[in-house]
Amino acid sequence: MQTKTLKKYIISFTLAVISSCLCPPAQAQNSRLTLHKPARSLITQDLIQREVAFLTDSLCEGRATGTRGSAEAAFWIARKFSETGLLKIGGTWGKALTTENGTSGHNIIGFLPGASKQHPDSYVVVGAHYDHLGTVNGRFLPGADANASGVVAMTSVADMLAMTRSIGRSFSSNIIFVGFDGKEMNMAGSQKLWSMIENGELTDPVSGKRITKDKIAFMVNIDQIGSTLAPLDKSRKDYIIMLGNPSIKRAYNDMLKVCNESYDIGLDLGFTYYGSENFTKLFYRLSDQRVFADNRIPAVMFTSGITMNNNKPYDTVETLDMEVLQKRIYLIYHWIEKML
Repeated sequence: MQTKTLKKYIISFTLAVISSCLCPPAQAQNSRLTLHKPARSLITQDLIQREVAFLTDSLCEGRATGTRGSAEAAFWIARKFSETGLLKIGGTWGKALTTENGTSGHNIIGFLPGASKQHPDSYVVVGAHYDHLGTVNGRFLPGADANASGVVAMTSVADMLAMTRSIGRSFSSNIIFVGFDGKEMNMAGSQKLWSMIENGELTDPVSGKRITKDKIAFMVNIDQIGSTLAPLDKSRKDYIIMLGNPSIKRAYNDMLKVCNESYDIGLDLGFTYYGSENFTKLFYRLSDQRVFADNRIPAVMFTSGITMNNNKPYDTVETLDMEVLQKRIYLIYHWIEKML
């Protein structure tokens, strides 16, 4: 979405919110949420917990790239995409990749058309890496926050956007959902996806046209989104951090603020990594959005930050906060939906 158009949208959306606030509180909230109730009802705290629990189960073996456990996680994402009604690209969910050390892996990709009548020629990428470290020195590393939480958030957003589209909402961009493999191996998955785009190997399953880099409107990466152990403010645990590259305009941040308030989510928002300019730049380059940012694609990262549980055996589902994770998923959904 162009910056001027986005700013006009934010202004009109904000005016609509102000207007609705002139109604009684309950009526105003119902008015804002009516369209989104079917989508939000899909994502319960119990469902989130069960899905994170599966991805962190010993069956998935810590999801190290190239292992049987990684394949279990990949098949799970593919099933989720299929159940959501996403389309395959090139006839398959999985796209093979090879890491720098020769390990074989797979990105899992699903496609949601933006509209049913006039097919958009614009694309948004929403991704989360599903790989982790597996078992290291005999210690099983389940990777609940890093990054089962992000994968579940990504598939949940796919469910919600697909539901919203099915009841009549049209989007100005198509959405490409990606479960990245190989993030722990120098971001092999996102590097592979970008090379496919550059080499014309990624095609739109509806139009049959190549998806070229000039058609990528923006990219969203979700990495470590389930913990409340590193709050922005010690007095509250309900927070979220959104970081962006220099191509991101202030309007992106403004839209997050509007959605946070108007949809009654009320998270504590951070747009830097705990107020440090240097750590913001460093942390932003540690995950899959970096590949898109380096190629001048507007790219944002949603996270709840690094905690002392990272890469430890006790990064388990029990350490995550499902109530806050649900709110974060809602906010990411609303933000993307308004940006489309």
